[in-house]
Amino acid sequence: MLKFLLGFVVAVVLILAVGFSYVRFGFVNPRADQPIGRLESSIAMPALDAAVDRRAPATQNPLQPTDANLIAGMKTYQSNCAGCHGDTLHPHTTFGDSFYPRVPQFAEDAPDMPENQNFFIIQHGVRLSGMPAWNPTLSEQEIWQVTTFLSHMDKLPPQVSDEWKTAAATTQSTNTDASQPASTSKKGMSMPMH
Repeated sequence: MLKFLLGFVVAVVLILAVGFSYVRFGFVNPRADQPIGRLESSIAMPALDAAVDRRAPATQNPLQPTDANLIAGMKTYQSNCAGCHGDTLHPHTTFGDSFYPRVPQFAEDAPDMPENQNFFIIQHGVRLSGMPAWNPTLSEQEIWQVTTFLSHMDKLPPQVSDEWKTAAATTQSTNTDASQPASTSKKGMSMPMH
């Protein structure tokens, strides 16, 4: 029995050492333009969900989903989030697909996490994903307004839905305006700045 336990411990240590070495010595492919592997997708999202569930305080959203709060949240979302997460006119963004892991497309698939967890993610960001922490930029009220908007994104009142379409159209025309400054890519192509 002692030999079995010793063998088991040695095997576990060896597996951990090989895994650590595989990651530490650069065998993990860093490219963001490849499909997400099955093993990674079956481990990463459940791990993120569990980490957020463990760390997000069990707070209640202090805001009611009034038209005013939903519109305020939509405006903040449209100006800060829609470029990656999509909007009513562009439910799926190519830019969001360029991240690894891919950015959730909320206009296609509204977030279904509890509000306290959405608030936590918006406030603190998600490490190694490209999702920034918005707490240095947005007030707590603005983060709750975005959270409220996300929670009701798939069932917006008509007035809010109309305002969102207008805001998305305005954002689109602003982003495609020829008067915008341009930058030059590595290939020498002029690209509009967003």
